[in-house]
Amino acid sequence: MKNLFKIPQIIRRFPCSTCWSMITLAAGTCFNISCNNQANIPSNPTAYNKVIDSAIAEYHHQKPEKAVFYLDSVSRYFKNPGILQKFEFYSIHYNYAFHVKRDYDKAMLYADSILNLFKTDDTKSTYSTKLAQAYSFKGDVLFEEGRFNDAYQYFFRGKSIAKKDGNQCALGDFSYHMGMIMYRQENFRPAAAHFIKGWEETGFCDLTFNFFYRRQELLSNAGLCYSKINETDSAMVYFQKAITFIEKSKTQFNTYQQQCDVAIGVIYGNEANIYIKHKNFSQAKRLLKKSIEINLRKRNDNQDAMFSELKLARIYDQLNETDSLNNLLQVVKTQFDTIKNIYALSDWNLLMSNYFSKKKNPGEALAFYKKYDLLEDSIAAKNKLMMEADVTQQIKRIEQNSEFVTLKKDNLQQNLVLKIGAVFGSLVLIIFFLILWNLRKSRKNIEALGNLNHQINDQNFSLENALQELKQSSQEKDRILRTVAHDLRNPIGGIASLTMVMAGDGYTDEQKEMIGLISETSKNSLELINEILEVTNNGIVQLNKETVEINALINNSVELLRFKAAEKGQHIALQLLDTPVELFISREKIWRVIGNLISNAIKFSAPDGEISVLIENKLNAIEISVKDRGIGIPDQLKDKVFHMFTVAKRPGTQGEKSFGLGLSISKQIIEAHSGKIWFESVKGVGTTFYVSLPKSS
Repeated sequence: MKNLFKIPQIIRRFPCSTCWSMITLAAGTCFNISCNNQANIPSNPTAYNKVIDSAIAEYHHQKPEKAVFYLDSVSRYFKNPGILQKFEFYSIHYNYAFHVKRDYDKAMLYADSILNLFKTDDTKSTYSTKLAQAYSFKGDVLFEEGRFNDAYQYFFRGKSIAKKDGNQCALGDFSYHMGMIMYRQENFRPAAAHFIKGWEETGFCDLTFNFFYRRQELLSNAGLCYSKINETDSAMVYFQKAITFIEKSKTQFNTYQQQCDVAIGVIYGNEANIYIKHKNFSQAKRLLKKSIEINLRKRNDNQDAMFSELKLARIYDQLNETDSLNNLLQVVKTQFDTIKNIYALSDWNLLMSNYFSKKKNPGEALAFYKKYDLLEDSIAAKNKLMMEADVTQQIKRIEQNSEFVTLKKDNLQQNLVLKIGAVFGSLVLIIFFLILWNLRKSRKNIEALGNLNHQINDQNFSLENALQELKQSSQEKDRILRTVAHDLRNPIGGIASLTMVMAGDGYTDEQKEMIGLISETSKNSLELINEILEVTNNGIVQLNKETVEINALINNSVELLRFKAAEKGQHIALQLLDTPVELFISREKIWRVIGNLISNAIKFSAPDGEISVLIENKLNAIEISVKDRGIGIPDQLKDKVFHMFTVAKRPGTQGEKSFGLGLSISKQIIEAHSGKIWFESVKGVGTTFYVSLPKSS
């Protein structure tokens, strides 16, 4: 609807016995209302449409409270509004409850009220587009309540209506929701595909402000997905495409300049992520400050501004600009009174912990880190069910059930035809042949229906059993891992904090070097524990890639482990590349893989043995091998070496304990780098592990 009216400037009560009041609907247009005659407001549909238009305009101008108050104040004087008017009335209240107040119980009531408008087949067919939108409303509430299966059912109903009507515009709403679900499950590539598809489908919509804002959001979201999977060129293309689309549409929506600025501010914050990944901190700072300046304004997206402030704080943290870091974190702290967001609060506590670590205050650092850890556990628990849900499979199952219902309905209709034909079959021979034809067709449908029903039941039974067993096994594994990791994290964190305090003056160079080694080892151990927790929660290895010179990384890893080898009288022979080569990898995680392979070689080699570490420059990759002359791996255990909690774990040559986790995590890390890890082993002779990492472009 067009923006015809402004929000009422005043609601006055005049001191008189009949308690008159005046509501200003528009500039120069006033309606007098009294307690006795209820209203002198025109009750025709056109007047009420103008009221709704005014409320929608105010809502879009970032004044939702005023929009709802205005709508409630005026609507009670209009009798018997039409279905579309009721739809718009409930929609404004739904959006206010869902998006602004986060009151999902009230939002569910309004969603159900909208669905109740379309009870009859006639209203469903006449207002099919609105009905599809109503299904999306209810699906969104169910999704936020964690009732994912029910949510997918309603999203699919909306899609079915749009598909039946050939309504590409309405299909764009389904693609948008699927994209948001995939993004929250961190399936970024499929999410990007859904957002791009939604952009194409919404091209068939009339370009109202709602669809304009949705279309720029689809482009921005696609860019954000590509940024998450490090396809930065594609990400920048979609961010720039979104900005261009907004700039071209500004003249058409010149009364919505504030909302256009908000959208561009969000995109600036998303673009900054790419420059942060490429270590271009000056450009990232510039974009983040522009984003914060826009969205920190009154009635703009203050929550997005907070996230941009935290991104800027992380840059200060990486650059060791501690004063700027602390000042910004104190500003963000004041905003938590009005903006409640557990993800932002978690990031803030981690940054505060880092700040006090840099200030050599381990007590405060540990206190903030514990708060961060509790919040991360809460987030992981909240997202666990959503992360485990296979959306694609559930949508496919819903489609199969829909086909089943359709077949059943067709069968009932055919049986009805048969009954009618049987009554009048004796009158006309043509009807008799029609009955025979329908009978044969009905039998085929019944047989097909029965077979399909049996197949669905068998498949569902098998899937339920398999999923139950898998869930029990996964829960037990995760429970054990989390227990062990949590028990280890605090003492090791204490060691890391103590070594930071000890790193001052008063020690010899050799002692300082030893303290440094203890500090670095404890920090890497903490990182390993966090990764184990991350794997148990998500099964996803997160990478922070950077350009790393591989000779230096391997040499550092070997030097750190020479002490451990010397304890068994062993020698590590290292052969580096003749010419240094840089790879775009995660330094910490590749260090962990190499350290794990060398530690295993030490563990399973005899005392006084030799361990060889070799780096070779292949055509398209760098190949690293770690060779021992130890006990080797028996043939029956070779296919189980890389399994989590593998039964292939064995004690070392001096009884060293093995937990069966290292090689499984190493395999995940290498595969996350698009590399390969394998081994060659002969029992009693020795084992060689190989790691192949692709060269950076």
